[in-house]
Amino acid sequence: MTDRPTVLFVCVHNAGRSQMAAALLERAGRGRIEVLSAGSEPADQVNPAVLEAMRELDIDLAAERPKLLTDSAVQEADVVITMGCGDACPFYPGKDYRDWPLDDPAGRRVDAVRPIRDEIDRRVQALAAELT
Repeated sequence: MTDRPTVLFVCVHNAGRSQMAAALLERAGRGRIEVLSAGSEPADQVNPAVLEAMRELDIDLAAERPKLLTDSAVQEADVVITMGCGDACPFYPGKDYRDWPLDDPAGRRVDAVRPIRDEIDRRVQALAAELT
């Protein structure tokens, strides 16, 4: 890894879990970690319940848009964290791949998204401590 490691969060729609993880790692990493997120089948917008749950932590994702997973994003990353994207993520030898099995917030109300957000935050805090 370089002095500033790059972490890529991947889920199917890039509208929930990976968006939350990216924003939380941006905050936890304080500029010491490059953070990317993408989806194998990106949605049109970030999940509204996710927007609300993140606003509760003073993180505004309103300007974020789901992005398509590309080979170049995977190649750029030092650590690739998958969150329910199955085999859609390209595999490159030498990359540090990790799978975080987490519930999908799609179709859930904010009260059901909060525990998912909090579990992601717990994992992100540990990842930030490991990488910095």
